[in-house]
Amino acid sequence: MLEKDIERILVTEQEINAISKKLGAQITEDYHDKKPIIIGLLKGCIPFMAELIKHIDIYCEIELMGVQSYHGGTESSGNVKITKDLDVSVEGRHVLIAEDIVDTGRTINVVKNLLKYRGALTVEVVTLLDKPAGRQEDFTPKYIGSTIPKEFVVGFGLDYEEMYRNLPYIGVLKPEVYNK
Repeated sequence: MLEKDIERILVTEQEINAISKKLGAQITEDYHDKKPIIIGLLKGCIPFMAELIKHIDIYCEIELMGVQSYHGGTESSGNVKITKDLDVSVEGRHVLIAEDIVDTGRTINVVKNLLKYRGALTVEVVTLLDKPAGRQEDFTPKYIGSTIPKEFVVGFGLDYEEMYRNLPYIGVLKPEVYNK
C-alpha cells in the first residue's frame, strides 16, 4: 500500500543491512576500549539503531533522546526542540549519536554541542544517510552509511507527517504526496 507513494528506492533493505554491518565493525574497532553511550535521536533512529547495534561487539550503553526540527513538512524549521532528554549523565563518557539522516546539520550541531557542554569526553555521529547538498551548517559525520542526493526520502525510520517510517528501505517520496 505505501509503495504506491514511492517514486523510486534509493537504498534497499539489503544495502541497509550491509551498511549497518560495515559501520558496526568500524565502531567496534574504534571504540573497543571506551564503553560508549550510543544515543539514538527519536523517532527516526529506531530501525537503524536496532540494526546497527546488532553488529557492534563491545561493551556499550544505549540511550534515546527526542529531538524535533521538522514540525511537519519537508524541510527543517531551524527551531530545534528537545522532547525527551537523556536518563543518564554523559559527563566523562564517550558518546556516539545514532542518526537516521544528517541533512541541514542544524539539529545534529545543537545536540552535539549540548552533549559537549554536559561534559562528554567525545561526541561523534553515525548516520545511515548523509545529505550534504542540504547542509545549512558545516558538519560532517564521522561514520556515514550512504550519501544521498537532495531529495525527500522516507522509510526505515524517516517519515513524512509521521508516516512511512515502517518501510524496510529508503525511498524517494513522490512530490504529489507532499505538494497537496
